[in-house]
Amino acid sequence: MEPVYAKRRKLDHSTEEPQGALVAAASTGLSKSRTFILEADELLGEVKLDYATALEGVDSFLHKIKGSIEAIKPQEPSKINDAASALEKKHKIRVPFPEPRPPKDSNYKVSFSQPAQFNVVGSYVGKTMTKTQKHHRVDMVVVMPAEMFQEKDYLDMRYFYKRAYYLAVIAARLKKDFEGVAELAFEYLGENSLLPIVSLRPAADKNSEETASRLDYQLRIIPCLPDNVFPKSKLQLGASLVRKAQPEDSKATAKPTPFYNSTLVAEGCFLPYLRLLRSVEKKCASFKNACILGRVWLQQRGFGSEVSEGGFGHFEWSLLLALLLQGGDGKGTTLSSSLSSTQLFKATIQFLSVTNFAEKPCVLGSGKLDLENAANAGPVLFDSKQELNVAFKMSPWSAALLYQHARWTRNLLNDNSTDQFNPSFILKSDVPLENFDLVARIDCGSAKGDLIDLDFRGQAWAFGHKVHRILRRALADKELGERARLIHVQTPLNPSWPLNKAIGSAENPFVEVRVLFDSVNMSRAVDRGPSAGATAEEKAECDKFRGFWGEKAELRRFERDTIRETLVWSSSTPFSLCEEIMRYILGLHLGVGRAGKEITFYGNAFSALVPLKPTDLGVFNAVKKEFGVFERDVRELEDLPLHVRQIAPICPELRHASVKMPLSGTVKSGPQPMEVIISFEASGKWPENIIAIQRTKVAFLLMIGDLLEKSKPGHIKTHLGLEDAHSETENLAFLDVTYESGASFRLRIQSDLEETLLERQVKDKTLEQHLRQRATTLLSTFKRLYTTLPLHSQAISTFVTRFPALSPTIRLLKHWFNSHKLSVHFTEDFIELVALRVFLTPYPWDAPSSPSTGFLRALLFLSHWDWRSEPLILDTSGEMTPADRSAIETRFQAWRKIDPSMAHTVLFVATATDGTGIAHTTVDGEAKPSKVVAARMTALAKSASSVARQENISLDPRRLFVPSLKEYDAVIHLNHKAIKSILRTYPTDNLADLEEEEDKYANRPKFKNLDSRTGQDALPLAQHPADVFLRKLTSLYSGPLVFFRGAADDMAIGAVWNPQMQERTFKVNLPTSYKPVPVTTGEDSDMDEDEGEEKGVMVEINREAILAEIARIGGDLVERIDTK
Repeated sequence: MEPVYAKRRKLDHSTEEPQGALVAAASTGLSKSRTFILEADELLGEVKLDYATALEGVDSFLHKIKGSIEAIKPQEPSKINDAASALEKKHKIRVPFPEPRPPKDSNYKVSFSQPAQFNVVGSYVGKTMTKTQKHHRVDMVVVMPAEMFQEKDYLDMRYFYKRAYYLAVIAARLKKDFEGVAELAFEYLGENSLLPIVSLRPAADKNSEETASRLDYQLRIIPCLPDNVFPKSKLQLGASLVRKAQPEDSKATAKPTPFYNSTLVAEGCFLPYLRLLRSVEKKCASFKNACILGRVWLQQRGFGSEVSEGGFGHFEWSLLLALLLQGGDGKGTTLSSSLSSTQLFKATIQFLSVTNFAEKPCVLGSGKLDLENAANAGPVLFDSKQELNVAFKMSPWSAALLYQHARWTRNLLNDNSTDQFNPSFILKSDVPLENFDLVARIDCGSAKGDLIDLDFRGQAWAFGHKVHRILRRALADKELGERARLIHVQTPLNPSWPLNKAIGSAENPFVEVRVLFDSVNMSRAVDRGPSAGATAEEKAECDKFRGFWGEKAELRRFERDTIRETLVWSSSTPFSLCEEIMRYILGLHLGVGRAGKEITFYGNAFSALVPLKPTDLGVFNAVKKEFGVFERDVRELEDLPLHVRQIAPICPELRHASVKMPLSGTVKSGPQPMEVIISFEASGKWPENIIAIQRTKVAFLLMIGDLLEKSKPGHIKTHLGLEDAHSETENLAFLDVTYESGASFRLRIQSDLEETLLERQVKDKTLEQHLRQRATTLLSTFKRLYTTLPLHSQAISTFVTRFPALSPTIRLLKHWFNSHKLSVHFTEDFIELVALRVFLTPYPWDAPSSPSTGFLRALLFLSHWDWRSEPLILDTSGEMTPADRSAIETRFQAWRKIDPSMAHTVLFVATATDGTGIAHTTVDGEAKPSKVVAARMTALAKSASSVARQENISLDPRRLFVPSLKEYDAVIHLNHKAIKSILRTYPTDNLADLEEEEDKYANRPKFKNLDSRTGQDALPLAQHPADVFLRKLTSLYSGPLVFFRGAADDMAIGAVWNPQMQERTFKVNLPTSYKPVPVTTGEDSDMDEDEGEEKGVMVEINREAILAEIARIGGDLVERIDTK
């Protein structure tokens, strides 16, 4: 997480301490809504500005600017081009005329008169600025006198030409009076190319202490109209007011210019809206705080008043809220002024979540809107009193994105089982690769034909609008089945420019297209279009379909002899399908994408890391089918003394969660067995002794193996393997069952009586403490193996079918843990639950629909999860009650009180089937991971998440998976050839035969035709040799060293010396190898002999000896050991 602000102690309008209130809320079990209110109040106290310090000197600066403008002498009307040339020649100021500039032979006249009024508007007046907003701007409007304008100056850009000249005259005077005091530049108001303004940024004095505490702010001078200069009946959304820019062949049916018209109306609304906002502030005490909450919510999602930021920012939020408080939307949606700030915030979110301005115009107030005129105006949020479309700067895609974010936040606020505050206000949710499944960067200059911008939004916006319209029909057609849930177009920013330069524009601007997949429909390879019937309506539909899709459309016959227009795509993955469709349809209609250079796609590079293939699902399903065959074979055994109750998988391969695909055939190193457990019906035949039970299991496994081989001779081979058990009370054996097809299963037997006996030992206070402790460990291991893992496998298998992106997300996340050598410290089921968490609790988004978004969100969660004070609770059943969650929270707090140093319980992960919280993070009584390793996981996740957010779409995913070996004090490199030879295990009569055979061929070349093992299938590997070696090292040197290793193919083991084991006084039975500290000679080291004896001999860890011993233990397995 990127925290935006730290939390403070004092509230604005409450006498109690927020920290204490939050603790009280948690301890007394108050609702999430109450906690949300307390946290929101704390946030408001944190983000509010101290205007006296942060914006010191603004008022005096504004007065100086006002005086400077008032000192400008009036100018008589003169021709526009002559006046502009004179101004440029005298003051070196280029008049920022909007495009198209006035023609050279224009007879328009411009002049300058004293402003009718000055007013400071915006957040500065309303005191709704925040510390964290991107720009701190103070806006002063300069109301131009009405006498300057003629009756029809609203036509053909006349008003905007006069406004630009008026602004240039003001800029010339300010340049003269404030040169050296402030940096002056032109920029667009809200990136509206019709509205240039002057910005002044006070020059910073680096040596001044006042400047250090002051914010970097801007003062903006905005010329505007008095109200009602132009008749608003002429400025309706459907009017065409720029006729000279229309093409010659379209002047008879001039197209409407809604953006131009709304800009004109908005020019006269500055002061009316200022009065409206001030009056609402007086009536509603919590209005300001609700506006601040809205600003933070919009900022975290990338929204702002600028066109490139969606055209809906803090001003639009405040205005919408004010209008809802005043008169509502004419349908009874009027808000009460007695509501609190959080209630007003939720009400506004609710309104935005049910109102898509792009789909249906929304009218605020009692007036009416001509829907026919508004049909082509884009998103419409109409203020009937001022007759202004408040959303005129919004685009169809930004309105859809705002609607989607509001719906996600509404779902979050309705979910009382999760944290509502952090996803709403803290998490930055505007990162493209975390939001969208595909990002395409398109060169606007490559489009065929001229992009005619009749509404003056800019060439890039016009191009983006065409792209969006085409892709919506291609990817979001409801009749074909929506492939994309959301298509967003990001247009380039419009930067500021110097006063003496012409308006700059990029020669070849780019737009970004961002697509959010429908995870089910995007993988569809065949699209079925309209039916090719004989009626005129059906023929018209087919002609329309072929007209849009071109040569790609073809007729095909389907079931029931129906003939349909059809689209057949050659790609197989959702990403490649979307890329293929986009390249084809944009190439067909705009001439871009076919050559490959004009469009660059981002977001699919993660799939090549594992790699993720379309056939993976089929392989996993085939393995599950093999398991079904195995289960049926076991259940059909007739001579078993007990009936089989359940055969349950507990391995990642059988829940679609293994990094590598399950092996479909036998390899030289033997098949990788998939672990399953078998339980039988209750019976009194089991011996009531744990040791006897373990031996009975061995006999049972031998019987199952013999029966299976007899049931299918030549098709099934079984081998009994022994566990690496330390006592006879542990599970002693397993049965490997290998099929001719290559599938291999490792079977273990569950005995309910064993669990009962262990529970008795745990509760038996007459036993010695170490026996009870061992029984506790064995019981924990038993429950994890025979209860937790089967239920976990069942849950993951269910969710994998519900969320298509879950399986590849799990595999990517496991690969990340492997790459950074963390996986040896974490259970696989824990990693799977972390991936599942971003699907079950996806806020502030919806559930991921691609592996890349799922993986990046999982990293984001790991980076901000405070596991020291927060448990991870997953409702895997969908039926977890508040009481269940409260009990888990209580259990977590109890663990932290019992074990404050987290020596036994570090990560606390609870599910609906395991409320203990430690089943997935404790193995054989030891915490997995330790506190040190958990902190390393968090640090690596923070680093990876930060890199992903900083580099944005240019991120090379391989960077996130590259480990740094420099961080380890020692790196043990394993011998690949030695491991490979150990992996080749073949069936022999006994070990002596194998040793004799090895001695026989030790001193001469060995050929396959002379090897007695030729043609034999290798046995399933009991344990990987590197795992055995690492486990041995951990048991011997867990004190001085912490070891790190990744997957089975990781040939390097990292080791870090324990910094807590420093120099110490020598004593008997030290925990590891120590050596005396060499005593330096010299004056500083002189010491009396008696004093030295009293102090004792100082020793330090003998690192060289320990590493040498590790090399000796490893033998041929260790190739070399590198140290710092």
